[in-house]
Amino acid sequence: MHTPPFSSCSPDQLFQQLHSSPNGLDSSTAAVRIREQRKRLKIESRFRRELKLLVRQFANPLVLLLVVAVFLSALLGETSDTLIILVILLTTGLLGFWQELNAGRAIEKLRSMIAMTHTVLRDGTGQQLPSDEIVPGDVLLFDAGDIIPGDCRLLDSNELHVNESALTGESFPVEKMAGITAESTPLSQKTNCLWQGTNVISGTARAIVVQTGNQTVFGQLARSLTQTSETAFEAGIKHFGYFLLRITIVLALIILAANLYFDKPFFDSVLFSLALAIGMAPELLPAIMTFAMSAGARRMLAKKVIVKKLSSIFNFGEVTVLCTDKTGTITEGNATVKDIVNWRGEPDSRSRLYAFLNARFQRGFSNPIDRAIAALPLSTDTYQKLDEIPYDFLRKRLSIAVRHENQRFFVTKGDLNSVLTIARYVEQEPGQPELLSDATRQTINERFASYCQLGYRVLGLASKQLTTDSISRADETALTFMGFILLEDPLKESALASIRQLQQLQVSVKIITGDNRFAARHIAQLISSREPVLLRGDELDALTPEALTVRAVQTDVFAEIEPHQKERIVKALQQAKETVAYIGDGINDVAAIHAADVGMSTSNAVDVAREAADFVLLQKDLSVLADGIVEGRKSFANSMKYIFITTGATFGNMFSVAGASLLLPFLPMLPKQLLLTNLITDFPFLIIASDEVDAQQLTSPKKWDMGQIRNFMIVFGLHSSLFDFITFYVLHNHFRLAGSPFQTGWFLESSLTELIILFIIRTRKPFFRSRPARWLIITGVLAASIAIYLPLSPLAPVLGFSLAHAQQVIALGLILVAYTVTADWLKLVFFRFSSEPNRAVLIQQPGLPVIAQ
Repeated sequence: MHTPPFSSCSPDQLFQQLHSSPNGLDSSTAAVRIREQRKRLKIESRFRRELKLLVRQFANPLVLLLVVAVFLSALLGETSDTLIILVILLTTGLLGFWQELNAGRAIEKLRSMIAMTHTVLRDGTGQQLPSDEIVPGDVLLFDAGDIIPGDCRLLDSNELHVNESALTGESFPVEKMAGITAESTPLSQKTNCLWQGTNVISGTARAIVVQTGNQTVFGQLARSLTQTSETAFEAGIKHFGYFLLRITIVLALIILAANLYFDKPFFDSVLFSLALAIGMAPELLPAIMTFAMSAGARRMLAKKVIVKKLSSIFNFGEVTVLCTDKTGTITEGNATVKDIVNWRGEPDSRSRLYAFLNARFQRGFSNPIDRAIAALPLSTDTYQKLDEIPYDFLRKRLSIAVRHENQRFFVTKGDLNSVLTIARYVEQEPGQPELLSDATRQTINERFASYCQLGYRVLGLASKQLTTDSISRADETALTFMGFILLEDPLKESALASIRQLQQLQVSVKIITGDNRFAARHIAQLISSREPVLLRGDELDALTPEALTVRAVQTDVFAEIEPHQKERIVKALQQAKETVAYIGDGINDVAAIHAADVGMSTSNAVDVAREAADFVLLQKDLSVLADGIVEGRKSFANSMKYIFITTGATFGNMFSVAGASLLLPFLPMLPKQLLLTNLITDFPFLIIASDEVDAQQLTSPKKWDMGQIRNFMIVFGLHSSLFDFITFYVLHNHFRLAGSPFQTGWFLESSLTELIILFIIRTRKPFFRSRPARWLIITGVLAASIAIYLPLSPLAPVLGFSLAHAQQVIALGLILVAYTVTADWLKLVFFRFSSEPNRAVLIQQPGLPVIAQ
C-alpha cells in the first residue's frame, strides 16, 4: 500500500514543508487552505444538490417515454391534451420534490447538531473545529475517544494507543510514539504516524496534519470501506419496487398489444398504456419512504433522539432485545463518592487525598468517576503533577506521578483485581508497609464483595515512592495497597417505569457491564421481581458459539465483561434471530455498536462512539429508547399502509384494464384522466407518512413480510377488480354508456375507491373506530371533492368529462357504499389470518406476569 512520505522527516522539516509551526497555522493561512480543500474535494453546494433532486423527479424512464409520446401527439394536433398531461406530470414531480426537499433539510439540521469536532491549535490557541475545516499544517491535540481526521505525524505523545482495525484488520490497539521510521516500513509498523479514520483508545498526543481527504490512506480506500450493508427494510423495499415495476411494465405492454389488436387509435393506445404504467408504478415510493423517515426523525428529536441514518428508523421498530450498561440508563449515571477507606474499611484521610490527586491531575479522558472524586473539597496547591500513565482497557488502571515538597510518589487507582496484581505491600500501621499475605488478600476480596453487594461501585487504590520525575508501565509493580474508593450511583426513578414500558413493547432488556458480579446482580435485583440469570465474562469465554447463542437469550445480566466480549454477545443474540439494539458511550462499546442492528450512543459520548452509532441520544434514559422504538414502529406502519394500497391498486387496476381492453370497443379512460386520477390520490398518499397509528399496531415488533404483501395484492386487487367490472357492467350494459360518460363514471369510481381504501387500510380496526391524522382527513376530503367537482366544472369538456344522468350518479354511489362495506370486512378477515402471533418476552419485569415463550 502506498503511504504519504512523511514518516522519515523530522518535525522541523514538516513544519517547513507545510509552512506551519508547533503553534499550528495562523487563521488567514488556514482560511485559504480550507477554501482550496473544498474546491479540490468538489464539495457540492446546496443549490446543486437540490437541483439534482428536482431533475431526479422527472428522470423516470416511463415519464420520459410519456413526454416523447405526448409531443408526438401534439404534432398531430392534440395540443390541449398535451398541455394537460404535461401540467399533471409537472405538478406530480414538484409535489415529490417538495416532500424530499423538506425531509432532506430536516436531516441536515439534525446531523449538524452532532457534527464531529477536533481540538486544533490556531494562532497558538486550542479551538474546537469541524472535520471539514482541518487542513494540512494544522496541529491537533488528541485524547482518548478522538477520531483522527487526517493522516498525521506525531510530535509528542503519552502512552498513546490507537485502534487501526479499519485499515489493518488488527483488533488490538497499536502503541504510538514520536520518532522517525523509514518510508519502506509497512503501514501497520509506522508507529510515529496516525491515519485518518482510526481512533484513540487511550493516552494523549500532539500531531501535525500532513494529508486530508482523498489524499489520505483512508481516502484511497474510501470506496470499499464506506460501503454499508442494507437494512432488512431497505432490501425489502428494493425488491418490492422491482417486483411491482416488472408487473406494471409487462401488463402495460399486454394492454397496449390488446388495444392495438382491436384496432383502437395507435397514439391513444400508446398514451393510455404509458399513462397507466405511470399511474400504477410506485413512483411515489422514494418520496413516501423519505417523508416517513424524516417525519419519524422529527418526532424522535422531540423525544431527545437524533437520527444519523434514516433507514435505521425502521430497524428501531423491529428491536426485540435492548443491550445496555447499567450506568446512566438504569442508574442516574452521576457517580458520587460515598467514602474512601483503607483496606480495613476505616475512613482514611491519606487515601482520600491520594485518590483526589489521581483524579484531579489525570488528563486521559473525562469520565464521571474522576469528576466525582475531583469534586472532593481538597486542594492541590502544594502538589505538582510530574507524569501520567493514562487509563486503558487492558491495564484497567490509571497512574499519576506527584511531587510534594521533597517527596515524589505515584498513585494508582482502578479495577480492584488490576490494582491487586501490582500490589506487594499493605500498611498495618501508617508508614509501616508489610508484605501482602494471602490471608490479607482474602480479607480485601471479602470486604470488596460485601461493598459490592450493598450496591457500591468499588475501585482499588495503591501508591509507591519515586526517585525520578517520570514513570512508565515498568514502574507499576511492588506498590502498597491503600484501600477502597466507594462510589454510589443510585437507581433512576424512571428506570422501573421505563423497563415496564419496554416489556409492554415486547422488548427484553439485557444488562452488559464490566462491573463485578455482585454489583451487577444487586442492580438487576432492584429492577426485577425474580432472581436474574447472570453470566460472567470468564464463563462466556468457555462457551462455544452455539452454546452462547442459547445462553445469551436466557441471560438477564452479563457481568465482568471485557470490551471484545460485548460484540460477541450481540452477534450471539442475532444468531438467535433477535433484532438487537445496543447503547454505549465509551471506546470499549464501539465494536458492539457497529455489530448491533441498531447502534446508539449519547451526545456526550466519545467521538468514535457517536460516529459509529445510528442514533445519538440527547438524554441517556430507557424511556427515551422506548419512545424511539414506538416511533420506529409508527414509521414502519405508515410506510406499509402506502405499500399495501399501492400493491392492491396496481394489481386491481391492471386486471380491470386488461379486461376492459378485451371487452370494450373504446378506451375505458383517457390518458389524461388516468394521470389526473394519479395526481388527485397523490396528495393524501404523501400525508399518510405522518398519520396516526393504532396502539395495537405498536405493541410488538414488525418485520418486512413479502409474502403478506403478495397475498394482500392478490386479495384486494381482485376485490377492487370485482367492483370495477360491476361498474363496467352497470355503465356499459345497463345504462348503455360509451365514450366520455363511461370514462367519467370509471374515473369517479376509480378515484374514490382509491381514497376510500386508504382510510380503510390505515387501521386494523373497523375504519370508523380509528381517527386519522387531521391533515390526512383534510387532504382526503379535498381530493374526493376535486374528483367529484371536475366532471361538473367548466374544465369538464377539456378533460373529456360528462355525466349522462342522475341514475348514473346514484348507481356509482351505491357501488361505492358496497365497496366500502366489503373492503372493511375483507380487511378484518385478512389481517386476522395473516398477522404473526405476538412474540414472547424473555425477561419478566417488575410487577408483570411471565409471558410464556
